[in-house]
Amino acid sequence: MRQELFVARRKADWELAEKVLSLSGQHFKPVAGTFPSLFRRLSQDLNTARAQAYDPVIIEKLDQLVLACHQKLYGTRAWSPAGLFRFLVSDFPRTLRTHWKSFAAATIIFYGLAALSAGLVLSQPESAWDFMPPSQLETMENMYDPDAEHFLEPREASGDADMFGFYIYNNISIAFRTFAGGVLAGIGSLFFLALNGVSFGVVAGHLVNAGFQDSFFPFVIAHGSFELTAIVISAQAGLLLGWSAFVTRGLSRSESFRRAAKPALTLIGGAAVMLVAAAVLEAFWSSRHEFPLNLRYASGAACWLFVAAYLGLGGRGGKRGKAKGGRT
Repeated sequence: MRQELFVARRKADWELAEKVLSLSGQHFKPVAGTFPSLFRRLSQDLNTARAQAYDPVIIEKLDQLVLACHQKLYGTRAWSPAGLFRFLVSDFPRTLRTHWKSFAAATIIFYGLAALSAGLVLSQPESAWDFMPPSQLETMENMYDPDAEHFLEPREASGDADMFGFYIYNNISIAFRTFAGGVLAGIGSLFFLALNGVSFGVVAGHLVNAGFQDSFFPFVIAHGSFELTAIVISAQAGLLLGWSAFVTRGLSRSESFRRAAKPALTLIGGAAVMLVAAAVLEAFWSSRHEFPLNLRYASGAACWLFVAAYLGLGGRGGKRGKAKGGRT
């Protein structure tokens, strides 16, 4: 296409973008719904101008418009209690449901491997040594042995506050490694997800064989609803980034990755909040082995029901519609 014809056909959108960029607050809301499509058209114009080697002035103008629109669309907003509330009750669960396929895949991988490894260890107790060194399994036994001196406490922790800090560090580090592995085409996220699933299954099977099921399951059932789900979501976020390099839907790989980053960061942000909730439960409730088993199991079941209802129903009925485009 000749440059003059290209400019004549697309100039109206460029002027519209400049006008929209000048709006803010209440004035911007009426056009917010159509702004993403305008941004995509401008991005395509920029790609066309570069591919056709049009006048550098035109390319520079489009480059500045695309950058400004990107900042308008994805720019960091100031933190506020209302924004955090909206993120937790709406944005996070909506994003997870929009990308339910990747969540389902990560869930199946994690719990499938956990069940398989637990079943193997239960049927063949000696196989636990093939997955973990004896010293690590012995540490697990000491943690969940009711007669052990440091029952359910980290070795260097003393008091609930210290335990809370220990659990925060441990949980966040696991989730971050699982998420960050996604940049390696998703392989890293799959590896850490599988590793955690197998480890959980092996430890569970080994402790049942050791006769410590009445101290292990009541301990993990409540905070596990938040912690294990958050690990799965962290892997899901990493997979979204990894898959974006292969499933580009006609976009450049960099643009595909950039678009996948927004939901991925929303997911990892929500997972981080869930891990904080898990640490609170683990430090201040799960370790309270003096409570009756029925009460601890009931509280655990309530936590799992809450997580399922939150992720399945959170944000439904709001003004914002479902995210458009492909879902993974």
